Amino acid sequence: MEIYVSKFGGSSLADAEQFKKVKEIITADSRRIFIVPSAPGKRFKDDTKVTDMLYSAYDALSKGKDYDFSVIENRYRSIISELGLKVDLEQDFAHIKNCFIAKAGRDFAASRGEYLNGKLLSEYLGFEFVDAAEVVFFKADGSFDEETTYSVMGERLKNSKGAVIPGFYGAMPNDTIRTFSRGGSDITGSIVARAVNATLCENWTDVDGFLMADPRIIDDPKPIDVITYRELRELSYMGATVLHEDAIFPVRSAGIPINIRNTNHPSAKGTMIVPFPKADHIPGAITGIAGKKGFAEIIIEKGMMNQELGFGRRILWAFEKNGVSFEHLPSGIDTMSVIVDEKAFDAKKEKILADIDELTSPDNVFVQYGLALIAVVGRGMVKAKGTANKIFRAVFESGVNVKMIDQGSSELNIIIGVDSEDFEKAMRGIYKAVMN
Repeated sequence: MEIYVSKFGGSSLADAEQFKKVKEIITADSRRIFIVPSAPGKRFKDDTKVTDMLYSAYDALSKGKDYDFSVIENRYRSIISELGLKVDLEQDFAHIKNCFIAKAGRDFAASRGEYLNGKLLSEYLGFEFVDAAEVVFFKADGSFDEETTYSVMGERLKNSKGAVIPGFYGAMPNDTIRTFSRGGSDITGSIVARAVNATLCENWTDVDGFLMADPRIIDDPKPIDVITYRELRELSYMGATVLHEDAIFPVRSAGIPINIRNTNHPSAKGTMIVPFPKADHIPGAITGIAGKKGFAEIIIEKGMMNQELGFGRRILWAFEKNGVSFEHLPSGIDTMSVIVDEKAFDAKKEKILADIDELTSPDNVFVQYGLALIAVVGRGMVKAKGTANKIFRAVFESGVNVKMIDQGSSELNIIIGVDSEDFEKAMRGIYKAVMN
C-alpha cells in the first residue's frame, strides 16, 4: 500500500477558504493518510502570521504586561465558524494564556499555532489528532532524538487510517516543548514520512514548485521539474526558501522523494526532489542559482604558511572558540581567507582577531565586509567543459568584479563572491547566460 505524508504550510491553512482547498486535495487521493499542518499564515500582504502573534503575546504576558489575546483566538474562531466545526478551543485558549503568564517558554508559545491548527484540521477531515509532543522527541542537549522518535511514532501510527500530526515541535525528556528552527514543519513532515516508510512526502505551499532563481530578482524564472537532495541542500543553504534545508535529512537515507506542490494550483506537478539524478540529465545544465548577502571575508597573510603544520587548524580554532562557524575557506600558498556571517563575526571581531594574532603571528590580517555569495548549482556541471567560463564571462559582461571563487570537489556547484551592491546585477547576468 502506498502512503503519502502531506505537509501544508501556513499560507495553505491561513483561513477557512484555504482549509477547504486542503480538504479537497486530501480527499482527492486516498494515499494521503498522514497530514502535517503549520500554524495559520498571512491571509493578505499586511496580515500577521499567528506564530508572530504568539511570540508577541508571550513576550508581553510573561513580563506581566497586557496583550489582547482575543486577536489570536479570533483567527481560530473564524475558521471554526465558517467551516461549521463542532470543536471547542476555549479551554485551550485559557490554558495557553495561563502558561504564557507562568513563563512556560517561547518554544511552547510558538508551538501552539500548529497545535491548535492541527486540532481544527483533524476535526474537519475526520482524522485522528496526534499531538507531536507524544511522538517527536528531543534529547537533553536539545538535539533531535531520531531513534526514540522513529520507534514511538512508527508504532503509534502503524494502524492509523488517517492522522494529523502538528508540525514544528516535539518534547524534551522533562516533557517541556521544544521547537525546530523557524519553518520546522517541513522537518516534521519528513520525520513522519521516514517513521511510516512513506512512498512520498508532499510539501504543499503557495508556489508551483522550486524555481531556478529568486523571482524577486529574476523576472519569471523557469521552474525546476526534478532536483536531487544534494542540489536542493546547496540552494536552500544559499537562500532558496521553498523548503527548510534540514527537511532533507530524515527522508534522504530512506530514499523517499519530496514533492513541492501548490495548494492554490493543485493541478501543477510541482518539483520532485529525488535521491539520485535522472539518467537523461543534460551535461553542463544548471539546476538553479541562489545567493545571499551579509558575509565578511577575513584574509590572513603569512609567508611560508603552507609549511607550518597545523596553521589552518589554529586559524579555525580562533573562530570555533568564539562560537563563529565558517562558510568557505579560499586559500593560496601564503594567504588564507575565512568567509563568515557578517553579524556573527562582528559581535566577536576583536576577540577573534586577537586570537588569530596570538595563535599564528600573521604578517597581515584584513577584514572586508559587504560580501555577497552566489551559488550556481547543477548535477550536469560535473566534468562539463565551459560551464565556469560561461558563468564568469556573464559576471564580467555585467560589469561586476569577482572577489572570491570556491568550487567543491564534487563539482556540484561554483560559488562566487561579489560586492553586495553588485549582487542582483550578477544574479541577472548569470541567469541570462545559463538560460541561453
